[in-house]
Amino acid sequence: MKKDVIISISGQQFFEDIYEDVVEFVTDGRYYKKDGKYYITYKESELTGLTGSTTMKIEPHKVTLMHSKPHASELIFEKGRRHVSLYETGQGALTIAVSTESIENGLVDSGGSLKVQYAIEVNHAIAGINSFTVSVKEAKNSGLKLKN
Repeated sequence: MKKDVIISISGQQFFEDIYEDVVEFVTDGRYYKKDGKYYITYKESELTGLTGSTTMKIEPHKVTLMHSKPHASELIFEKGRRHVSLYETGQGALTIAVSTESIENGLVDSGGSLKVQYAIEVNHAIAGINSFTVSVKEAKNSGLKLKN
Protein backbone atom coordinates (compact mmCIF):
# COMPACT_ATOMS: atom_id res chain seq x y z
CA MET A 1 0.00 0.00 0.00
CA LYS A 2 1.80 3.13 -1.24
CA LYS A 3 -0.39 6.09 -2.05
CA ASP A 4 0.06 9.52 -3.52
CA VAL A 5 -1.45 11.88 -0.96
CA ILE A 6 -2.10 15.50 -0.14
CA ILE A 7 -0.58 16.38 3.23
CA SER A 8 -1.76 19.35 5.28
CA ILE A 9 0.47 20.36 8.18
CA SER A 10 -0.38 22.95 10.79
CA GLY A 11 2.07 23.84 13.54
CA GLN A 12 1.45 26.04 16.57
CA GLN A 13 3.98 27.50 18.98
CA PHE A 14 3.11 29.01 22.37
CA PHE A 15 5.49 30.68 24.78
CA GLU A 16 4.38 31.67 28.30
CA ASP A 17 0.97 32.76 26.99
CA ILE A 18 2.71 35.77 25.41
CA TYR A 19 2.32 34.84 21.78
CA GLU A 20 1.07 32.19 19.44
CA ASP A 21 2.68 31.49 16.09
CA VAL A 22 0.92 29.34 13.49
CA VAL A 23 2.49 27.87 10.37
CA GLU A 24 0.42 25.96 7.83
CA PHE A 25 1.26 24.40 4.50
CA VAL A 26 -0.08 21.84 2.07
CA THR A 27 2.10 19.59 -0.06
CA ASP A 28 1.99 16.35 -1.98
CA GLY A 29 3.74 13.23 -0.77
CA ARG A 30 3.56 9.50 -0.21
CA TYR A 31 1.77 7.49 2.46
CA TYR A 32 2.34 3.83 3.19
CA LYS A 33 2.26 1.13 5.83
CA LYS A 34 5.20 -1.15 6.57
CA ASP A 35 5.57 -3.64 9.43
CA GLY A 36 2.47 -2.22 11.17
CA LYS A 37 3.75 1.39 11.10
CA TYR A 38 2.50 4.25 8.92
CA TYR A 39 4.94 6.45 7.01
CA ILE A 40 4.37 9.90 5.53
CA THR A 41 7.06 11.35 3.24
CA TYR A 42 7.23 14.75 1.55
CA LYS A 43 9.70 17.31 0.22
CA GLU A 44 10.30 20.34 2.41
CA SER A 45 9.36 23.83 1.24
CA GLU A 46 10.78 27.30 1.80
CA LEU A 47 8.01 27.79 4.40
CA THR A 48 9.70 25.34 6.74
CA GLY A 49 13.17 26.79 6.24
CA LEU A 50 14.47 23.32 5.39
CA THR A 51 15.50 21.58 2.20
CA GLY A 52 15.47 17.89 1.35
CA SER A 53 12.71 15.58 2.44
CA THR A 54 10.96 14.58 5.64
CA THR A 55 9.66 11.20 6.71
CA MET A 56 7.31 10.66 9.63
CA LYS A 57 7.18 7.17 11.10
CA ILE A 58 3.96 6.76 13.09
CA GLU A 59 3.61 3.99 15.64
CA PRO A 60 0.68 3.63 18.07
CA HIS A 61 2.32 5.74 20.81
CA LYS A 62 5.40 7.17 19.12
CA VAL A 63 6.15 9.47 16.18
CA THR A 64 9.63 9.83 14.69
CA LEU A 65 10.27 12.84 12.45
CA MET A 66 13.32 12.39 10.20
CA HIS A 67 14.79 15.11 7.95
CA SER A 68 17.19 14.12 5.17
CA LYS A 69 20.45 15.85 4.27
CA PRO A 70 21.66 18.57 4.10
CA HIS A 71 19.90 19.25 7.45
CA ALA A 72 19.78 15.66 8.68
CA SER A 73 18.02 15.31 12.00
CA GLU A 74 15.59 13.17 13.93
CA LEU A 75 13.01 14.13 16.55
CA ILE A 76 11.22 11.47 18.59
CA PHE A 77 7.81 12.17 20.13
CA GLU A 78 6.68 9.58 22.68
CA LYS A 79 3.97 10.34 25.25
CA GLY A 80 5.36 10.85 28.73
CA ARG A 81 8.98 10.68 27.58
CA ARG A 82 11.70 13.28 27.00
CA HIS A 83 13.94 12.73 23.98
CA VAL A 84 17.07 14.77 23.21
CA SER A 85 18.57 15.02 19.75
CA LEU A 86 20.94 17.09 17.66
CA TYR A 87 19.02 19.17 15.12
CA GLU A 88 20.93 20.42 12.07
CA THR A 89 20.10 23.85 10.61
CA GLY A 90 21.71 25.95 7.91
CA GLN A 91 23.35 27.99 10.68
CA GLY A 92 24.65 25.05 12.71
CA ALA A 93 23.45 22.35 15.07
CA LEU A 94 21.10 22.81 18.03
CA THR A 95 20.34 20.51 20.92
CA ILE A 96 16.59 19.94 20.93
CA ALA A 97 14.67 18.18 23.71
CA VAL A 98 11.00 17.33 23.30
CA SER A 99 8.71 16.13 26.09
CA THR A 100 5.55 14.81 24.48
CA GLU A 101 2.32 15.59 26.30
CA SER A 102 -0.11 13.88 23.92
CA ILE A 103 -0.38 12.00 20.64
CA GLU A 104 -3.78 11.68 18.96
CA ASN A 105 -3.37 9.13 16.19
CA GLY A 106 -6.34 8.90 13.83
CA LEU A 107 -4.49 7.39 10.88
CA VAL A 108 -5.93 4.42 9.01
CA ASP A 109 -4.99 2.79 5.70
CA SER A 110 -6.90 5.40 3.68
CA GLY A 111 -5.41 8.44 5.52
CA GLY A 112 -6.63 10.46 8.48
CA SER A 113 -5.00 12.80 10.95
CA LEU A 114 -2.32 12.94 13.61
CA LYS A 115 -1.88 15.55 16.36
CA VAL A 116 1.15 15.83 18.64
CA GLN A 117 1.52 18.29 21.53
CA TYR A 118 4.89 18.71 23.22
CA ALA A 119 7.13 20.97 25.29
CA ILE A 120 10.37 21.94 23.60
CA GLU A 121 13.79 23.00 24.84
CA VAL A 122 16.40 24.51 22.54
CA ASN A 123 20.01 24.39 23.74
CA HIS A 124 18.73 23.59 27.27
CA ALA A 125 16.38 26.61 27.41
CA ILE A 126 12.62 26.19 27.54
CA ALA A 127 11.19 27.38 24.24
CA GLY A 128 7.49 26.80 24.86
CA ILE A 129 4.67 24.40 24.13
CA ASN A 130 4.20 23.34 20.52
CA SER A 131 1.81 21.19 18.57
CA PHE A 132 1.47 19.98 15.03
CA THR A 133 -1.42 18.44 13.18
CA VAL A 134 -0.97 16.39 10.02
CA SER A 135 -3.87 15.50 7.76
CA VAL A 136 -3.44 12.90 4.99
CA LYS A 137 -5.89 12.50 2.09
CA GLU A 138 -5.57 10.36 -0.99
CA ALA A 139 -4.63 12.57 -3.95
CA LYS A 140 -7.24 10.98 -6.22
CA ASN A 141 -9.98 12.00 -3.76
CA SER A 142 -8.67 15.50 -3.05
CA GLY A 143 -9.54 17.19 -6.33
CA LEU A 144 -5.93 18.42 -6.61
CA LYS A 145 -3.49 17.24 -9.25
CA LEU A 146 0.04 16.31 -8.29
CA LYS A 147 3.09 17.56 -10.11
CA ASN A 148 4.97 14.91 -12.05
